[in-house]
Amino acid sequence: MSQVFATTSSMTSPSRMLAGRDIQTLLLASLGGALEFYDFVVFVFFALPLSHLFFPPDTAPWLAQMQVYGIFAAGYLARPLGGIVMAHFGDRQGRKRMFTLSVFLMALPTLAIGLLPVYASAGALAPLLLLLMRVVQGVAIGGEVPGAWVFVAEHAPRGRVGFACACLTSGLTAGILIGSLTAAWINHHLTPEQVLGWGWRLPFLLGGVFGFIAVWLRRWLSETPVFAELRARKALSRELPLRQVLAGHGGSVVLSMAVTWMLTAAILVLILMLPNLVQKSFGIAADEAFFGNSLAAFCLGIGCIAFGWLTDRIGAARALLLGSLALPAVTYVLFADLAAGGAHFLPLYALTGFLVGAVGVVPTVMVAAFPAPIRYSGLSFAYNIAYAIFGASTATLIGYLAERAGRMAPAHYVAVTAVVSVAAALWLMASGKGKSADMA
Repeated sequence: MSQVFATTSSMTSPSRMLAGRDIQTLLLASLGGALEFYDFVVFVFFALPLSHLFFPPDTAPWLAQMQVYGIFAAGYLARPLGGIVMAHFGDRQGRKRMFTLSVFLMALPTLAIGLLPVYASAGALAPLLLLLMRVVQGVAIGGEVPGAWVFVAEHAPRGRVGFACACLTSGLTAGILIGSLTAAWINHHLTPEQVLGWGWRLPFLLGGVFGFIAVWLRRWLSETPVFAELRARKALSRELPLRQVLAGHGGSVVLSMAVTWMLTAAILVLILMLPNLVQKSFGIAADEAFFGNSLAAFCLGIGCIAFGWLTDRIGAARALLLGSLALPAVTYVLFADLAAGGAHFLPLYALTGFLVGAVGVVPTVMVAAFPAPIRYSGLSFAYNIAYAIFGASTATLIGYLAERAGRMAPAHYVAVTAVVSVAAALWLMASGKGKSADMA
């Protein structure tokens, strides 16, 4: 694998603490990312009412839910398109421009979903419009997440890249917490009839407003020092960046896709889908399911920061190995408790959420795997292709397995992806390339 943990500019400067400007960049990037990620994930929290509203009333409940998860998955299939195009211009014209464009593209379809007609009034046009809006969301998030990681990593001082990337990831997961809290509030304060009648629209209308706030916030961000130096030295990629990635960095792409699979499974199965799964498979009440999810999402944010701190001290490979071993162990304990009645559901779900924070190590591995002139394109291609494959298949696969293959199936799936992540961590350790994001 060539140039793994390649360095440039501020990522090789002498180690220093985060300065005021660094903290401001992290806060603005993280807050904007949280608002945009809320827009993307709130869809899954309302999968049940959407399955009733956007498909014929005589559709079997399990089939309607599978169809909604299919529309949810379409957002993942669209991610590579947005990621590849935005990354190309991000490597050629600047990180900041694409960082602002992505959040604008997310706000528009999110607001539109809140205004869509349902099947009862628009017939088959309703699910088609929902699918179209979801695809546009996927295009936007495909450029947002990789761009955000590159942006904060290239602003971070030496020795703080792991913490900076993890803080940004924690900010993104805060969007999940906002979505979970919104879903919990709506399910608690509105009757099921009110949710189906108009309550489901609220989170999407709010999300559209949040998105435009994020656009405004990003006006205050500056271009990364790394890109500014590349432009000043006329060292920007002269060829198509993606062509360079595919021609000379295939190993980095494979590594990044492997760790992205674990990230995908942990976030999708244990955070986004679990509230609906525990209601259907284990009989947990909606209020308790979403309250537990809020706890888990909060602990996820803390866990990301903790693993980022650990990354800068023991190296990305060891931190990834630790998290990849601990996460499936606790996941099995959580599902075993649910199968026994769920007496300890809330504390175990909170602990699981904290260990899902191991995904905070993943962006450090990926950012460091590609040299600066093609970093955005390399990371974006690997991350979005992996998310398109695994994200699109996971939602429908887990829904099917939960119905047909037993209630422990989601835990088994998470364990399989953790094994792949362990293998990636061991490879990094054996090759000596997992010590730090800013060490050659």
